[in-house]
Amino acid sequence: MSSRRPCREFGTTLIELIVFMMIVGVALAGVLTVFGVSVRSSADPMARKQMQSIAEALLDEVQSLPFTWCDPDDRSAATATSATLDATATDPAQCWDAVEAVGVETVSGNTDNRLSATDPFDNVSDYNGLTNVTTGVTGAAFPAGYSASISVSSSALSTVPVADSLLITVTVCRAAACPSAGAETLVLEGYRTRFAPNSLP
Repeated sequence: MSSRRPCREFGTTLIELIVFMMIVGVALAGVLTVFGVSVRSSADPMARKQMQSIAEALLDEVQSLPFTWCDPDDRSAATATSATLDATATDPAQCWDAVEAVGVETVSGNTDNRLSATDPFDNVSDYNGLTNVTTGVTGAAFPAGYSASISVSSSALSTVPVADSLLITVTVCRAAACPSAGAETLVLEGYRTRFAPNSLP
């Protein structure tokens, strides 16, 4: 008579396999969800950088223009010492045609236009209220889907009176029109002071 020992089988049971597959499945689903979110938002830094570049270019464009007492087209713009109007046009220390105001003005029948070859914007305040900007100062178009708006307002700094300081706000939207509800936006602000009021373009 031979004595046989029962053979013991090694391996996993069906229940253990099912539990293992469920754990791996849940973990894999979580990893793929995180991966999907990161892939979807990976283009956002590039779009944000593009918006930043557009805003910086527009702010530089605005800040590079003079902030004068009179409109630069005024006959006494180079000599005026205050933002007062002399209707008789005899006092060179005052504006003769137009005191520089926030927004585009018409002087001697000419209305400034940002991209005009003959009457371009010639003062910081001309940019106030400009919307749906889709080109740079040279006329080159922004990438498709981007637009901007610009506002200029008086704003006092700690040592500069409100009459001699302007707050420039550039808003860039990732939309065809700016401002646009629900569009991704970037706002960049800067100041321009009246440090050289007789400097003309």
